Amino acid sequence: MKNNLPHINIVWFKRDLRFTDHEPLYVAQQQGLPVLLLYFFEPSIMAYADSDVRHWRFVYQSIKDMQQKLELQQATMYFVHNEVEPVLEELTKIYNIQNIFSHVEVGNKATYNRDVAIQQFCKNKNITWIEYQIHGVIRKLKSRINWQALWKQKMTEPPKYIKLHTIDFVKLSSNTYNFIKGLYLPKECTTDDDSFQKGGETLAWRYLESFINTRYINYSKHISKPASSRKSCSRLSPYIAYGNISMRLVYQYTVQHYSTSLNKRALSNFISRLHWHCHFIQKFEDECRMEFENINRGFDTIIKPVNLTYIKAWEQGQTGVPIIDACMRCLIKTGYINFRMRAMIVSFFTFNLWQHWQLAAHYLAKLFLDYEPGIHYPQLQMQAAVTGVNTIRIYNPIKNSYDHDEEGVFIKTWLPELANVPLQMLHEPNLLSISE
Repeated sequence: MKNNLPHINIVWFKRDLRFTDHEPLYVAQQQGLPVLLLYFFEPSIMAYADSDVRHWRFVYQSIKDMQQKLELQQATMYFVHNEVEPVLEELTKIYNIQNIFSHVEVGNKATYNRDVAIQQFCKNKNITWIEYQIHGVIRKLKSRINWQALWKQKMTEPPKYIKLHTIDFVKLSSNTYNFIKGLYLPKECTTDDDSFQKGGETLAWRYLESFINTRYINYSKHISKPASSRKSCSRLSPYIAYGNISMRLVYQYTVQHYSTSLNKRALSNFISRLHWHCHFIQKFEDECRMEFENINRGFDTIIKPVNLTYIKAWEQGQTGVPIIDACMRCLIKTGYINFRMRAMIVSFFTFNLWQHWQLAAHYLAKLFLDYEPGIHYPQLQMQAAVTGVNTIRIYNPIKNSYDHDEEGVFIKTWLPELANVPLQMLHEPNLLSISE
């Protein structure tokens, strides 16, 4: 009975929302079978504690951008607001699914459990599910001794370019799509918010080109400054996190422009951070228990009493420490602050307020537009000094305020109540007298 159904392949998009240098789609293109493009807004993943509407809005914008590229082919990028398994179950009733192609997702426990279930589903249905390496991260890597060489090898491989016009795309009937697509997405997910970077492959390339052509000049100089970094840093992090652009093409594009650049040190520093990006995700892939546990169990004995007043003040940007509060309010509104400020707010939470990093983990994940589990948890633990191998870092918020927001531009932007405080008192308003 199944053999009489139309044979198709499926490309399952996850954190790889692009058409350029997309290995699963590239391989599907070679197969000669009709290809169904699918993205799942999974209710279970959207309800997970690290999820926020800002993430799914970015995904929705990314899919819209992909859809525009498909218009010339009269094809559709189908997205459903439904769980994966029931949708695949329905599709097996009308198609003989030969293969599912996707990238490996190095995500949270919920996505891992989902993948385990889908592996079993595919086995039961005699469907071959083939996953491809994402970035420079290798699943089931036995040793990281040669990982750096493997990363370089992956970054220098020829990109996998897609010829959309050569693909025979599957077109679902309206009845089928209406049956599997689930409920409408919340309006907040489908309505743009100009406070945040917008998703999509088109914008990812604009950010990369503007950075490499002009903005990189002050990259090293401004990387630690909360105001200036918003322009001088690449701002590619959400586009890399959701796969609007491949790490390989970011690396190769940067290397191509290195020899003619006016500030080679800046681009060298940028390239090194592309390496570190994958390095931390690889650590998480190798030891994913760090989502829930201290990497070094020796720190389990340290007791940090929960102080809900402190936590709420920190979350809302109401601690009374200007640079901390400005960072938190900026995050709430825009989803972005630079790395040093991220490290500082975690340091402040775990040392100054003496709260456990786990109590900040999900809240910060919700705020970061570029939330990447594989970077989030290793960095949280490193800044909270529970790894046992990294140097303990305790960031002095007052010193960082003086050093990196000298003129108080960032603080006054996000804390308008301090607009009239003299600069000499702005970083330490606790020193103001009652009359002042």
